[in-house]
Amino acid sequence: MNKNVQKILALAISIIFVQVLYSFWILPNVRALELIAASTGSILPRNFFVIVKDLEQQVCFVLFLWGMYLCIDKLMEISAHSYLFDVDLLSDIEDSANDIVSTLDSIDKLPEEIRDTPLVQITSSALRRYAITGSIQNASEAITPALDSMAIKNEAELSVIKYITWAVPSIGFLGTVRGIGQAMSEAESAVAGNIGPMTSSLGVSFNSTFVALMISVVLMMLVSYLQRSNDDQLVKVQEYCEKYLIRRISISRQD
Repeated sequence: MNKNVQKILALAISIIFVQVLYSFWILPNVRALELIAASTGSILPRNFFVIVKDLEQQVCFVLFLWGMYLCIDKLMEISAHSYLFDVDLLSDIEDSANDIVSTLDSIDKLPEEIRDTPLVQITSSALRRYAITGSIQNASEAITPALDSMAIKNEAELSVIKYITWAVPSIGFLGTVRGIGQAMSEAESAVAGNIGPMTSSLGVSFNSTFVALMISVVLMMLVSYLQRSNDDQLVKVQEYCEKYLIRRISISRQD
């Protein structure tokens, strides 16, 4: 399945899951608490259901689940291909009976999933450059722009996740503005002695900010870990190319 389709499907599932959770669990509990508060003349207690009951918190949870999926999916993809750094894909270079073209042919026969990994793409690109030019310097120079392109691609893939980490606290602040606006509209009744509606509106303000900031902290931690994993992958690709490619073709050239 196409990656973009998977992301859209994950967003749809997140929306449905959160909507079901609110419809059948959170909102019924809130309504029960409101009935108890109305019958006893008290204010709503500050518990989990009251804190997350508003629309802004619901949207934040949807974005949280979607962001979690995007981060975990990318981390699993990186982890699934990490074993390749311990596999010598270029051992044929040391065999004098084989030339560079035969090594490239063996790489092209690898499964498509492995051929599409950054490590194999960059290694085969540098090896192909050496096969064409016969220059070790050209092969080495082909690695750097490929790594730069990979870094740009990684940054582009992180753009949606980074947008989510920005959007979550922004939605929380929208709830803050809405709550304060509602509280100001209830100022007249508060002056008259009925402060219940005003405190309820201020609760909307503080609760949305609290939930959004908590979610943002978790997402930022995941994004930081994912970015570090991407950077580590770039370093490992460069080290692999220097160890298994550049050093070997340098030795074979001297021989």
